[in-house]
Amino acid sequence: MSSSPFAGRRRPRALAFELVDALGDRIRDGRLSTGDKLPTETALMAEFGVSRTVVREALSRLQAAGLVETRHGIGTFAVGMGDTSAFRIDPQQLATLRDVIAVLELRIGLETEAAAIASQRRTAQNLVALREALTLFADAVEEGRDAVTADFQFHLEIARATQNPHFANLMGTLGSMIIPRARLPSANEGSVAPARAQELRQYLHHVNAEHASIVDAIANADAEGARAAMRTHLANSRERRRRAAAPEID
Repeated sequence: MSSSPFAGRRRPRALAFELVDALGDRIRDGRLSTGDKLPTETALMAEFGVSRTVVREALSRLQAAGLVETRHGIGTFAVGMGDTSAFRIDPQQLATLRDVIAVLELRIGLETEAAAIASQRRTAQNLVALREALTLFADAVEEGRDAVTADFQFHLEIARATQNPHFANLMGTLGSMIIPRARLPSANEGSVAPARAQELRQYLHHVNAEHASIVDAIANADAEGARAAMRTHLANSRERRRRAAAPEID
């Protein structure tokens, strides 16, 4: 198990998020096609070096996102990308900075309103999940990871807090590739210079502070505040990418 891609990660919930991300990517990129049976729980435990509890939580989250279905006594099957007419963003549609900016513009329209709705409908359990995502994000940064999974989970939890399944289903379908850092090296990879790694950590701390502002507004049932905090968060990310893409766009 020491060769597991998740080796060294200790928190079961964080491990479950990582497994959701890994299996979700296989469904979205076609390695697991519609109708394909997922590996057994035992096989997933061996492949990823995680416990049965982690595997079951990950499968439960994938099912909630509409990516898999479990047939009792038979197994779990990929179903999330079966309708080719359904809206989706393929990895090749995020190949350039221009593409990433276009997705951020879409997210501003979608998630700004989702945050406002969530502020009016969130439950105590939703708030616990959002604050847990903040903690997971902070833990990832301290461990030198890019926090993509925790970042996506945070935004997915806001969609769930709307109590409108269409928001959560759409976010689940889009997947973690909508997080702009999803294709970038993390701070603990050898290819990242120490100065760049420190810069990335500072940036991620700032991102999580923006997340915390969104949670505060949602917790206070402040629809306008939640809307403004989410718009500011995503607009900041868009402007950072827009500045980086300026030579390409010109």
